[in-house]
Amino acid sequence: MGNVNKIPEKTIAFNVYKDGAVLMGVATVDLPQLQSMTETLSGAGIAGEIDSPTLGHFQSMTVKLSFRTKTANFVKLQAPESHHLDLRAAVQHHDGGSGTIGATPERIILRGMPKSASFGKFETAKPQDSEIELEVTYLKLVQDGKEVLEMDKLNFIFMVDGTDYLTAVRSALGVEG
Repeated sequence: MGNVNKIPEKTIAFNVYKDGAVLMGVATVDLPQLQSMTETLSGAGIAGEIDSPTLGHFQSMTVKLSFRTKTANFVKLQAPESHHLDLRAAVQHHDGGSGTIGATPERIILRGMPKSASFGKFETAKPQDSEIELEVTYLKLVQDGKEVLEMDKLNFIFMVDGTDYLTAVRSALGVEG
């Protein structure tokens, strides 16, 4: 009964890892926005227009990491290659049934290429606010150990809650295997 009333509240803490093991430093992260590629559909049999999403296809997605200082790990993200980032968070929840507060693990796994970087600023006794933006080609969301979303632009995968919506597309293209 406790899980029925489990109310997620906030991020308690999180870490950013590169390649699943290298702690990247103190950062804040602006996560990607999933926005479908669309085409306007109009004509006979339609009363007006429909902005029709293309199955499993998304517009450019970026992730922005803002670091307090320019660490060696920040500089390594400038390499023109695909970087694998693992964001691990503890999400606070309140159990309305028992009245307890607990933590649930959440992970976002990303792959992306560097798109832009800002080395920030120098100001006495202040953070440098260095930022890097990566173009995201892969994203996976794992909540409490369960894979709930996986999107891989380069391998035609778009899975939501265990259903891969691009299976028929891969099959039609002859890349299912």
